[in-house]
Amino acid sequence: MIITEIVHGRIISFPADDSRRNDGSEIVFNGRVRSTEHGELILALEYEHYEGMAETELKRLGETTVSKFSIHDLFCRHRVGQIGIGEVSLHIVIWSKHRKEGLDAMTWFIAELKKHIPIWKWALLATGDRVPSECVHTAH
Repeated sequence: MIITEIVHGRIISFPADDSRRNDGSEIVFNGRVRSTEHGELILALEYEHYEGMAETELKRLGETTVSKFSIHDLFCRHRVGQIGIGEVSLHIVIWSKHRKEGLDAMTWFIAELKKHIPIWKWALLATGDRVPSECVHTAH
């Protein structure tokens, strides 16, 4: 099963699922807003998205991830709008038989999401400026 959602309010975590008998791995990732962005203090992050296209592309990425890796289910919620420090902006759960394929799938999914899904991140600086925030690290 694949569930992908873009939400405007606080992210509600997907519940743990103790009924799974064939999945030895349940990997949960919560991406949170840090208090700094590229060394500068921030007040919050603001995410914008290309409505309609972002949802479609996120679903397609989920489908590609499940077919590329040996995982059973992928659930993803990405928040848009202004998000305060410490709050979750991205919540992902991946279930797989073993941890390796789940960890590999999680790493790949997040890297591809940041590269290809039309969601843009702005840092709201303590100075009052709003500046683009881009990922400068790469995932391997």
